[in-house]
Amino acid sequence: MNDQAERLRRMVNPSNKEAKVIAVVSGKGGVGKSNVCLNFAISLSQLGKKVAIFDLDIGMANLDILMGISSKSNIMDVLDKDLSIFDIIEEGAGGISYIAGGSGFNSIVELDERRVQRFFSQLELIGNQYDFIFLDMGAGATKNSMQFVLSANEVFVITTPEPTAMTDAYAMVKYIYLNENEKPLYLIVNRTESDIEAKQTADSFKKVTKQFLQKELLSLGHIPHDPGVSRAVKTQTPFVLYNQRAKASRAIVEIATNYLGIKNETGTRIGHFIKGMKRFLK
Repeated sequence: MNDQAERLRRMVNPSNKEAKVIAVVSGKGGVGKSNVCLNFAISLSQLGKKVAIFDLDIGMANLDILMGISSKSNIMDVLDKDLSIFDIIEEGAGGISYIAGGSGFNSIVELDERRVQRFFSQLELIGNQYDFIFLDMGAGATKNSMQFVLSANEVFVITTPEPTAMTDAYAMVKYIYLNENEKPLYLIVNRTESDIEAKQTADSFKKVTKQFLQKELLSLGHIPHDPGVSRAVKTQTPFVLYNQRAKASRAIVEIATNYLGIKNETGTRIGHFIKGMKRFLK
């Protein structure tokens, strides 16, 4: 474990960068949120960015399964044992770093003061180590999970064209906007059958958001239905690594590339995230 921690310290050279924290959410389960989050993160890594994923899908965490790794420790070991956050960071697929949340870590407000302060101090340690830190949140909006979502610099909303998925995704967007009016939100439509369906889904979602919430929602793109994704999951290999020429792989790389072209400096990045989290302790 110590050897791995040392390799990770060398891998991510400290610099003047400050990680942007992005929460990845969905209105309901089964839309491929974690898979999109993972492969998007790997795509950014392939584009030269330093990326970490924090698995906060408590109870349904499956990022480690999708990557074919077994987490030896999680964030609760940092809070309860003499471990630093570097000791629990796993080397994930495609050059990303992976942090397991752990079943006991479901609400910052339920931690005692010592654990809270340690959590924030450990986050600050990795703040200048990465370009992006993704929070893979559980499906739906719960009081505990929304502490992280509302504190993130940006939010990615994952949906499919199914009406139930879109309805639940809209409910999520509405909740976020009612609590954080200026939060940048981005839409990714997964498992589309055609470019026409993808455009209709995104346009419909953006229209409703504009009409009822008076907010512009930016669509990052769509990922077509691809049988290769299921095959990749069965082999516990991220689909963007399983077959780089597959439709889904080309799409997620294009989405990541387009995202990097968007100029949106949000707050002080991880400093803004930590400040936001501290609001819930008052």
